[in-house]
Amino acid sequence: MELKELQLKVDTWITTTGVRYFNELTNLGILMEEVGELSRIMVRTYGEQSFKDSDRQKNIADEMADVLWVLTALANQCNVDLEKAMELNFEKKQARDAQRHTENKKLQP
Repeated sequence: MELKELQLKVDTWITTTGVRYFNELTNLGILMEEVGELSRIMVRTYGEQSFKDSDRQKNIADEMADVLWVLTALANQCNVDLEKAMELNFEKKQARDAQRHTENKKLQP
């Protein structure tokens, strides 16, 4: 799915099934909650914490999708074209970091 299509699908769902967008600050808070849920599963899957019974039915892909959903809703609300934003972000990283990581001794094998 292209990012433009994702933004349209999220908008369509929110404005029909979801009735309307929550305000931007509410969605920012929801985004933080969703990132926290993703973090919880990542820490238990790859880190040293053990799973609690309430965590066992959750999965990383679903938690990542929740984060992407809310981030997409915020992009829609803030009139951000995510495809264009990502293109510009790649350009920024290429200009800024083209040599930085290859020259980083900490990243060498």
